[in-house]
Amino acid sequence: MAPSILSADFSRLGEHIREVVGEAGLLHLDIMDGHFVPNITIGPVVVKKIRQVCDLFFDTHLMISDPATYAPQFVQAGSDGITFHLEAVAEPKALIRQLRDLGVSVGVSIKPGTPVGELDSIIELVDMVLLMTVEPGFGGQSFLPESPQRCRELRGMLREDQRLEVDGGIDVETAPVIVEAGADTLVAGNAIFGQEAPAEAARAIRQAALG
Repeated sequence: MAPSILSADFSRLGEHIREVVGEAGLLHLDIMDGHFVPNITIGPVVVKKIRQVCDLFFDTHLMISDPATYAPQFVQAGSDGITFHLEAVAEPKALIRQLRDLGVSVGVSIKPGTPVGELDSIIELVDMVLLMTVEPGFGGQSFLPESPQRCRELRGMLREDQRLEVDGGIDVETAPVIVEAGADTLVAGNAIFGQEAPAEAARAIRQAALG
């Protein structure tokens, strides 16, 4: 489970994060710039503050137009993994090399409209693929029905040591479907932090995914 703080209560962010730590394998940080996606979220300063209250792996998803410029700042702030969008960069191999030099885990993400085959030339170079199962930019969206088939295609392209993460519309109903299709890491925001008992919500999704 990778709870996404996009849906957390930012007036008590540290407390909200602490509530789910016991049910989380990592913490998902959605970084949006208002350009690549139509929303703006947090920057490195907030990530640095979160690091002071949480020791989980920081899974930082850069939904931004210029990941090469800003990735070092997020790594310095405490990010353990950086995921960039294939659609945002002209030279993904160069960016992957830069991220390797920064010493972090490397992920690549694709939007729902991007064919999975577009990853062919770089998929062997990354640690993880993040499949968006909604259009990136806002939380609380509905899971797209074509996602399981796209997930199966991606799973067939990955080695056993590479992770397949999914993000968007994940809840107790969709989790078992997408896990059966090959996903191993589930990002959930509203279905966890939008509930009265976030830890219980995260546990319910994980248990549903495991069958």
